[in-house]
Amino acid sequence: MSKIVKRTMDVFELFASELRPLSLSEAAKLMGIPISSCHDVLQALEERGYLYQLGPRGGYYPTLRMHRLITRIAANDPILQRADMALRSLRDAFDESVSLARIDGQSATYLLVLEPSHALRLMVQVGEKVRSLYATSAGKAVLGTLPAETRRKVIARLDMAPYTPQTISSREELEKDVAASVKRGWYLNREESVPGGVTVAATFVWNRSTFIVTVAGPTPRVGPKVEAIAEKLVGLCRSLENP
Repeated sequence: MSKIVKRTMDVFELFASELRPLSLSEAAKLMGIPISSCHDVLQALEERGYLYQLGPRGGYYPTLRMHRLITRIAANDPILQRADMALRSLRDAFDESVSLARIDGQSATYLLVLEPSHALRLMVQVGEKVRSLYATSAGKAVLGTLPAETRRKVIARLDMAPYTPQTISSREELEKDVAASVKRGWYLNREESVPGGVTVAATFVWNRSTFIVTVAGPTPRVGPKVEAIAEKLVGLCRSLENP
């Protein structure tokens, strides 16, 4: 990524984190870049209407222009348009967290996350990468999309550090788990990444890209429903593959 593009994105992520106006010197310090470089980025964004100054020494803050652009873009995202209603029906059926991620090689990025009504929930954030290839159902789904030989090589490079006492620690066991999951059509993480948490995932291919749908929640709620969730999840993924 080019330096100017990275710094531009850093500016918006900084405001999203700080949630307050920032002076030039504050922004430069928080981003860890020279004031002159920060000035160039802020000035360019101000000229394009993405930032404004609250007044003399009042600091900078984003305008609504980025929000409006992102809202228009998101409203016309083809995969979100295609999957949104189906994922909401899945969320409503079990009242647990549901997420959509797109696989890119040996990783995946979350594109959509739907929250349940429960206060106690398992959540990921849009834009985050899948946390682990061996301890999450989404990570196992990534492995499951790889050719067998490639999968073995990737697994051989994993450090397999345990997240919980239930985390698979053997590469041979992980290979067997993923192979069995590919055969049955869905992937399971039973308290392997977070104590007291269960996630179930399945994949679908659309427009030559592979996506992962995951249902996640606390063990007492999701544990007894794993088979029912998997059945509905696999059916949903097959329907999303059809035109």
